Amino acid sequence: MFLNVLGGALYGALEGWMLCCALTTLGACNCYLLAKYCCRHLLLRYFKRRIVELTDTVHRNRHQLLYFLLFIRIFPMTPNWFVNMASPIVGVPLHMFCFSVFVGLMPYNFICVEAGNVLGTLSSLDDLFSKATLLKLLFLAFIMLLPSLYKRSRRQRHGFANLDLSSSYIL
Repeated sequence: MFLNVLGGALYGALEGWMLCCALTTLGACNCYLLAKYCCRHLLLRYFKRRIVELTDTVHRNRHQLLYFLLFIRIFPMTPNWFVNMASPIVGVPLHMFCFSVFVGLMPYNFICVEAGNVLGTLSSLDDLFSKATLLKLLFLAFIMLLPSLYKRSRRQRHGFANLDLSSSYIL
C-alpha cells in the first residue's frame, strides 16, 4: 500500500494508477511463479487445510473461474498474499491469474494512489478507508458476482446444476 500511495504522490492520479496497476500485477505474478517453482512443499506443509479449501472452491467455480478470481480480488478482506501463493498450487492458470490481479486490484490501487495524490489534505490513511469506501468496495465485489450468479441460475434452470465434468481434484 505504501508504494501505491507514494506512486500517487510522485506521479499523480492517472500515471500513478497505471504504474501501480502494472507493477502490482508484475509483483503478484512473480509471487505466483516463486510459489509454483520454489515454495510448493512449504505452502502445503503450513497451509494445507486452507489450500485444500481453496482447491475445492476453485473446483466448484471452475466454470466461472475468472469471475470468482475477480470477486476475491475486489473483495476488501481477501488475503491477497495467500491467493498469490496458493493459486499455482490449486490450478489457477497464469494468464487468468494475471488478468484477475490487473483488473481486480484496480479499485484498491486507485484508492491508494488517490490517497497519495491528495496526501497533503489527509490526516491519516484511516480517513481514506472509511465505512463509505468499504461499502463501495463491497458493492463492486457484489457487482463482480452477478455474472457468476446469473450463469449458475441458468445452469440450474436447464438441469446442469449437478453435472460434474471432472472426476479428479487438482491436489
